[in-house]
Amino acid sequence: MNRQKYIEELKKQVDKVWDIIVIGGGATGLGVAQDGASRGYKTLLLEQSDFAKATSSRSTKLVHGGVRYMAQGDLFLVMEALHERGLMLKNAPHLTFNQEFVIPVYTVWDVLMYTVGLKFYDLLAGRLSMGKSYFISREKTITRLPLLKSKGLKGGIVYHDGQFDDSRMAFALAESCADKKGMVLNYFKVTSLLKDERGKINGVKASEIASGEEFNLRANLVINATGVFADDIARMDNPASKPTIRPSQGVHIVLDKSFLQSDSAIMIPKTDDGRVLFAIPWYNEVVIGTTDTPLDTISLEPVALDKEINFILQTAEKYLVKPPRREDVLCIFAGLRPLAANPHNSASTKEVSRRHKITLSPSGLLTIIGGKWTTYRRMAEETIDRAIKAGLLTKAKCVTSQLKLTTLTSDNSSERLRIYGDHSININKMISDKPELGIPIDPRLPYTRAEILWICRNEMPFSLEDILARRTRSLFLNARASAEIAPEVAGLMAKEFGHDLNWQKEQIKSYDELIKNYI
Repeated sequence: MNRQKYIEELKKQVDKVWDIIVIGGGATGLGVAQDGASRGYKTLLLEQSDFAKATSSRSTKLVHGGVRYMAQGDLFLVMEALHERGLMLKNAPHLTFNQEFVIPVYTVWDVLMYTVGLKFYDLLAGRLSMGKSYFISREKTITRLPLLKSKGLKGGIVYHDGQFDDSRMAFALAESCADKKGMVLNYFKVTSLLKDERGKINGVKASEIASGEEFNLRANLVINATGVFADDIARMDNPASKPTIRPSQGVHIVLDKSFLQSDSAIMIPKTDDGRVLFAIPWYNEVVIGTTDTPLDTISLEPVALDKEINFILQTAEKYLVKPPRREDVLCIFAGLRPLAANPHNSASTKEVSRRHKITLSPSGLLTIIGGKWTTYRRMAEETIDRAIKAGLLTKAKCVTSQLKLTTLTSDNSSERLRIYGDHSININKMISDKPELGIPIDPRLPYTRAEILWICRNEMPFSLEDILARRTRSLFLNARASAEIAPEVAGLMAKEFGHDLNWQKEQIKSYDELIKNYI
C-alpha cells in the first residue's frame, strides 16, 4: 500500500464515480470499506487523521461477548458478539488469540452466581465456544494468580474470551480492502458533502492534509462511520440535525508484567461504583482498566482525568499483592466510546447498551454509530445491506464471514513477527539478509529496525506517531521508552521518505508533546 500512489490515482480519475465513499478510518469505517470492496463495489475510504487514531486503537484489547451485557439482560447483543468473536479469531489468527480469565470470588453467593452465569455465556457461544468455564478452588486460584490477594478468597471462575491488537487489526482491514481493489487514504479530511440539484448527496469535498489540495469526489453512496465525530458529519448534511452520540471516556493504564506474573487475566465483575475492571497480560506487559466517564466535549486526543487513574490504581490495590503506584505506570491511555444514545437521557453511560444504530437521512447520508470492536464485521454487513435495501447499491452478497486476513496456518502466537501476517516472511528475509536489522531498537520494546523499514515501505505511515503508536504499539507499551527511540525512528522515516532534518526535529518535538498525556 502506497499513500502517494493512491493520491496520484485520485488526481488522474477526477471524473470517477465511486460506488461507496466511507468517511472514517476506525474499526467501523474500515469494516464497512472492506465489506463494500469485497462485494465488488468501487470503494474509497477517507480518514482525517491516521487509521484507528482515536477510539479504535485505545480499547481494552478484548474480542469478547461481554459478560457485563449479559448481566444487563442484553442477551441478543451477547449472542451476536460471541458469534462475531468466533469469526474474528478464525479470520485473523495472527492478531487474535484465546485468553484465559479468572474471576476471583469471595462469597458463596458469588461462586453460585458467576458459575451459573458463565455456563450460560458458554451456551450462548454455541459451536464457536473458546472453552468451557468452571470453578477452581482457592488454592488453584492462587496458583494461577500468585499475586492476587487471598484474604477471604473462596476460589475462582475460569472462562475464556479473545484478545487482540486493535490498531494492527484496523490496518489489516485497510489492507484487505486494498487487496479487493478498494482505496484507503489517511490524513484526508472531508470538509463538506456534495449534493445534486434535488438535494441528494452525490459525493464529498475533501482536503489532503500535507498539501492542502482539495478534491471533489463523486459517489453513489456516502457512509458516515466517524464514531464520536458522527454528529459533525451529520451537521454537514443538515445543520439542524439533533445529537445522536453520547460520548463516554474509558481509561487504561499499562504496568510491568511483574504486577500480575500470570498468563491468566483477572476480571473483577463489580467494583465499588459498579464498573468492570480487567487486568490483562498484553505483549508481555499488563493492561488494567477501564473507566466510564460521560464527556460533553470530544477530541482526537482525549486526556485521562486524575480521578480515573486513581480509581484504577486504588481498585487494583484491593486485589493485587503488589499495589501499583503512579510512578509504576508505563502508559496511560484514554479513548472515547461513541455510544448510540440520547445525550439528554440521564442514565449512566455504563448502563447504556453497546448496540449499534444505522440511519439513512432524507438526502441519502447513511450513518452507522455505536457498537464495539468485536461486532465491527456484523455492523459493516448490516450497513451495506441497508444501502442495498434502500436502492443505493446493486445487490451483492456479503462474504466477510469467510474472508481471511492472513493465510498463515501456524497457531503459535508467541512468534514475534506474527502480527504482520503473511508479510512476516518478507521481514524475516530482511533480517536474514542484514542480521543487524533484527536487533530490537530498545530492550524495553520488542520492535526491530527491519519492522520500521517494512512499515515505512508498505503501511502508509505519515507521521512519527503513526509508527510509534499504531503500526507498532511502542507508545502504549512504554511511553518513555518510545520517546527515547523516537529520534532513531524519525531518522529511518526521513531516509525512506526523503524528509530533511527540520522534518525530523518537528516530528520529535510533536511526539514529545503528545506523550505528556500518556505518562
